[in-house]
This record gives sequence, C-alpha cells and structure tokens, in this order.
Amino acid sequence: MTTRILVIKLAALGDFVQAFGPFAAIRAHHPGAEITLLTTKPFAGLAERSPWFDRVWADGRPSWGDLRAVAALALRLRRAGFDRVYDLQTSSRSSRYRLFTGRRAEWSGIAAGASHPHANPLRDTLHTVERQREQLEAAGISAFPPPALDWLAGDLSAFTLPEQFFLMIPGASPGRPGKRWPVEHFAGIATSSDIPAVILGGPSEKELAARIVAAAPSAIDLTSRTDLTQIGALARVARFALGNDTGPTHLVAAAGCPTLALFGPDSDPALCAPRGPAVAVARAMPMADLPVEAVRRALAGLVA
Repeated sequence: MTTRILVIKLAALGDFVQAFGPFAAIRAHHPGAEITLLTTKPFAGLAERSPWFDRVWADGRPSWGDLRAVAALALRLRRAGFDRVYDLQTSSRSSRYRLFTGRRAEWSGIAAGASHPHANPLRDTLHTVERQREQLEAAGISAFPPPALDWLAGDLSAFTLPEQFFLMIPGASPGRPGKRWPVEHFAGIATSSDIPAVILGGPSEKELAARIVAAAPSAIDLTSRTDLTQIGALARVARFALGNDTGPTHLVAAAGCPTLALFGPDSDPALCAPRGPAVAVARAMPMADLPVEAVRRALAGLVA
C-alpha cells in the first residue's frame, strides 16, 4: 500500500526557496511514497516543475472568514488519508491543519500532540535551514542530499541579453522600506560596473528600475517580465547578483549565482540569510549607512 505524505509550505518566496533542501530530503527518505505539497498559488507552478512532489495543491491558505473555502480544504485533507505530515510552515495556521488531517496521521511540526514534535525551545534562534533540518531529524530523517536544481531553468529566448551581465534586485516588501538599500546606491553600482545590470522585480519595482536605467543606460529592466524559473535560468549565466533580503535574492543564490545580500535592521541574516554555493552578506543599520564603495569591495571579493 502506497504511503501518503503531505508537506505544508505556504509562503513566502525566500522561505519556500530555503525549503528546497527539506523537500529533497523528504523525497529521498520516502522514495516510493505519494507526496503532496500544500502551498499557495504564487509557488504552485514552481513546485510542479520540481522533482519532489507527485501533486501540488494551491489552496493552502483560505481566509478564515471564507467558511466555505476552509471547509473545502478541511474535507480535502481529511479525505486524502495522509499517513504522515511534514509541516514546514510551522505557523499557528498550519498547526491547526492537524485537526483537518485527522489524528491517525503522524505529524512533524510544532502542533499540539504532534507525534514527531520539534521541541527545541531555542528553535526560533536557529537559521531557517538549520531549524528545518533539526525538525526533520526529529522525525527520523538523517540524509540531506543537496537539492537538484537543474529543473530551475526557464526559457530566456524572449530576452535580448549581453554576453556578460549581473543581476540587480533593488526591491523588497513594499510594506518594509527598512529592507531596501537606497535606489541611488544601486544606481551607483550600475554606473560604475564594467558589465550591465539586469534588474529583476515585480510591478512595484518598475519605478526603481526606471531610476537605475536613467543613471545607467546600459542596464536592462526585466521587472515584471520574468517568472521564477526564468530567474533561476538567469542566475545560472549571470556573473554575480546584488540584492536586498527578498525572495528573488534567495532564489538566485540557491541556483548558484555568486550573491551579495544586503541587510538592514528589519531582518537578521543569522536567521534568514540566503544560502547557496557562494553567498556573502553586507549589513548596516540603517541600510542607507552602507556605503556604495563597501558594497563594491564586497562584490569584488565575492567574484574573485
């Protein structure tokens, strides 16, 4: 009889990327299992391209006020008959889902009554990667193979790109301006670089990109033009990346691009810095106090 596994990871992009290792470890530990990911729409397409899941459910975060949607999710989880659940979100919301899956399912997480609890009282002082690894170890997983990311390679044929370029990620959460290095500082890096910047981001970064391009006409604005797999493909061919603490920075770092991540007071790199083969961190509080020249030196050391 096939073992049915549920993995819960709802958001956000940086956290989702940092769960690639746990996703790979769960698949390696349950090679013959039927593994379902419960997530949200922004990450469903990425998860479906990955090699770790047999199916992906994107309805993982209905509004608690939408009783019909909550009831539909509860019924779906109950009927699936999961044997084990790995709650990698470990939030109050995801912990409540234990009531939906039923008591027969083994549960790895922090929910009350979990069969495989992550009971370390200092869990919130660990980096996300170490915290999730420790959680899985408590559930009996001991092998953590590097996650294969060769599938993270979207089509770049629609873009006209120079032979050499670097990635620039000047945005971050619109509601957290303290996570953004000043755009004029990014422009300073772009104007002094011997290769053009390719600027990534969503609609809220269009204005930032326009200001950088105005200062450095060789820069290429790809904001709102790339999906997540295309960002992964760009990371494979870029010389390096410079970005704030935001999801795309985590993605390009994981894909192997040498990455300098910029931090301010709003987040602690000891807990959430991007992980990848070549990652460095620069931090100042406030971020505006981080000099352009210091970032330029850090980039030179990274690519060297």
